[in-house]
Amino acid sequence: MAIMMIMKWEGVSLDQYEEAKRLVRWEEDRPIGGKLHLTAHDGTGLRITDVWDSAEAFQAFVDDRLTPAIMQIGIQQAPDVEVYPLHDLYLVPQD
Repeated sequence: MAIMMIMKWEGVSLDQYEEAKRLVRWEEDRPIGGKLHLTAHDGTGLRITDVWDSAEAFQAFVDDRLTPAIMQIGIQQAPDVEVYPLHDLYLVPQD
């Protein structure tokens, strides 16, 4: 079942996010089951929303790819993560 993941990661900067992105290479080596990734920073931390094929696919990405990079960067705080069954996904067509 497809899921929507919402993450709040207090204290993590955009520079740390970019370093994680460089190490994990999720744009070049797309994670299995990842469908959509949105990132913002509210001045205190990251706000990320993803869509995944399943909670298991998301967890595999976290365990196998994201966590090793986060440890290498030295990020100590854990994010708050919420996972919900996806009801609908609509992408606005571009003209």
